[in-house]
Amino acid sequence: MEQSKTLERQKSVDVNRGIYVIRYAAARDDINPPKVKVSLAPGSDRNVDLLLHPDCTESILWQPGTGLVVRALNPGKLFVEVIPIHANGSTAATVKIETLSQGTDTYQSIEAADAFASALDLRGFRVLGHVAGRGDVIVNADEWIGGPTAPSRIEGIALEWPRKPHDLHIRYAVKFGRPNLAPTPLMNVGAFAGSRGRALPLVGVVLELSGPGASRYRFVTEAVFLGSPTRRVAGERVVLSGPTGREPLVGLRITLEETVTAAREAPRLRARKSQAADRVRVFRSAAKQSRSRSGK
Repeated sequence: MEQSKTLERQKSVDVNRGIYVIRYAAARDDINPPKVKVSLAPGSDRNVDLLLHPDCTESILWQPGTGLVVRALNPGKLFVEVIPIHANGSTAATVKIETLSQGTDTYQSIEAADAFASALDLRGFRVLGHVAGRGDVIVNADEWIGGPTAPSRIEGIALEWPRKPHDLHIRYAVKFGRPNLAPTPLMNVGAFAGSRGRALPLVGVVLELSGPGASRYRFVTEAVFLGSPTRRVAGERVVLSGPTGREPLVGLRITLEETVTAAREAPRLRARKSQAADRVRVFRSAAKQSRSRSGK
């Protein structure tokens, strides 16, 4: 991407994640050119950095032919302001914004496209917990039902996620505090696992991801069992229980996150090992080899 703008006073510029060079290309007044000041919009300082020359302390370009670098970790906004060098001076300048890229290898490109196509959208993800004395309590992703500050006996759970990726399946089951009761079967999203009105606290929870897209995600959970410290477990399959397996569940927090599995990293690791073993290898094109054999 390259943008070229003839600026009058100030202009805002949106930048996406990446590296950019802001170049002061030309000015209408060659003798007394205006200066160009680059600054960050409010809030963008968390995502965007201005990289200056070691001898400079201000993000100002004083004349054509100068420039500075912008590094954006996430989308943000810049202000580019043209300031006359003296009263009634010119404010006409041409500034170019160029994107720098190192390119990507084929594997990375496929991985990036795949991640984009399956971006995690947790809007609408809900966890229902049936709590003793309170009834059904519904929370969003990464929010507590009960928990360290408000422990409450949980008697059943259900997960809902209307925006769930089509290639991902979620199932869950619970175990009751009575040894003569078997754990529930694995339930699909939307189904309730547990009991209501029977005073049967849960002593265990199993969460499981499956399907073609399962390797891209993992559960991140925290659970509190009566008299025990908070336990954090993450993975494609999560099993939660107290130290003895008999402690009632009194706090639960569930969310999901995207991850890269060892299987997806394997081709890259093999490439690194090959590079380490072979160091540098130089290959000539087939055309060049043919000319060499023919004596040309």
